[in-house]
Amino acid sequence: MRLNLKLIALCTALLAPMMAVPAHAERIKDLASIGGVRQNQLSGYGIVVGLDGTGDQTTQTPFTVQSIMAMLQQKGISLPAGTQLQLKNVAAVMVTTSLPAFAQPGQTIDVTVSSMGNAKSLRGGTLLMTPLQGADGQVYAMAQGNVLVGGAGAQAGGASVQVNQLAVGRISAGATVERAVASNLGADNQVKLELNATDFSTASRVVEAINDKFGPGIATALDGRVIRVRVPSSSDQRVSFLGMLENMDVKPSEAAAKVILNARTGSVVMNRAVTLDACAISHGNLSVSIGSDTSVSQPPAGSRGATVVTQNPSVSIKKDAGKVIELNRGASLAEVVKAMNAIGATPQDLLAILQALKAAGSLRADLEII
Repeated sequence: MRLNLKLIALCTALLAPMMAVPAHAERIKDLASIGGVRQNQLSGYGIVVGLDGTGDQTTQTPFTVQSIMAMLQQKGISLPAGTQLQLKNVAAVMVTTSLPAFAQPGQTIDVTVSSMGNAKSLRGGTLLMTPLQGADGQVYAMAQGNVLVGGAGAQAGGASVQVNQLAVGRISAGATVERAVASNLGADNQVKLELNATDFSTASRVVEAINDKFGPGIATALDGRVIRVRVPSSSDQRVSFLGMLENMDVKPSEAAAKVILNARTGSVVMNRAVTLDACAISHGNLSVSIGSDTSVSQPPAGSRGATVVTQNPSVSIKKDAGKVIELNRGASLAEVVKAMNAIGATPQDLLAILQALKAAGSLRADLEII
């Protein structure tokens, strides 16, 4: 008896940590984001130089020549009037990046350099100093550096070989932040959690979990997506609080049953919540083939007959045996897929079958066609 009690106590101690975490629980960090903590897109127009004859054809991209002339004038170099530049080692590019949340001046970020003319390759080029602007027109970063292109190409005698894209490159730590974006995180001693998807059940569970851990009234659901959370006034305590908040485990509600149909590619994606009411599915193919054989009627030699071309049409009809599959009420996704495979339905057939099931009221799911 004492041995059994010890075994029971040992099993309980080992299973306690496993039972404490809900099944399929997810972190709040994965379910929601904090309002105001976001990236900001930056872009700028720049010039890449040092290309090995693979730059823009200046006769077709006049803006490249204009940019070079404007840059030379800024450097104190004046060109004679009527000068026609024929450049092969220069390319006009757009530089894009995302400014991380809370980025400070002096921090470096990666940038992507994309050709906007007809340059054949940016491989081996160097991006000249390029200001990167935000949506408000302010300069938030400056980019410059050697462009790294993850591809290769060669051509000779009219033949060419290319691997990956040569007109787009990347500069690691190629931009330096010059201006910080103002943040009002924690204003009025509160933050807002924004769920990735609107779900009243999940919002309610998040509020309940936060209040159970930190005390009643700390979290309040404003709607099915936004949750207001009271935070400490001290910045140090606020950061610590948000760190604990993001790592809390919450069991989200089951996703709504949905079927996504792509009519262009014929792909069908269903989640596990999709079920069917009792129904019968019939599938059969009827194919009609129409052909025409051409024959030539040649008259005997020496006769006055003419050569005539005749058409011999042929029509054939082929009907495959149809199959009827019966599904019981509440059939799961696995049973639906198994039934579709049993009747030999192709992805295009599945599109029509699912639409018919939805129209008949047998498909318990939202049907979305993209």
